[in-house]
Amino acid sequence: MIWNQRHLLYALREFEDFYNSHRPHQGIANARPLQPLPAPIGDPEQITRLDIRKRDRLGGILHEYEHAA
Repeated sequence: MIWNQRHLLYALREFEDFYNSHRPHQGIANARPLQPLPAPIGDPEQITRLDIRKRDRLGGILHEYEHAA
């Protein structure tokens, strides 16, 4: 629910940032619109060591997933 114009502008900025900079699961060949294609993982042992972190945005409406450092 949007409460006022300030909240609407905040929600639109968050969604725009998410749409243009993250969103790998919806892009062509997993490419984000403003980022190059990620390098493929070829080593099976590297896949088992992946540590993925989830970050909620917009109160849990949007979810970002990234590799932990």
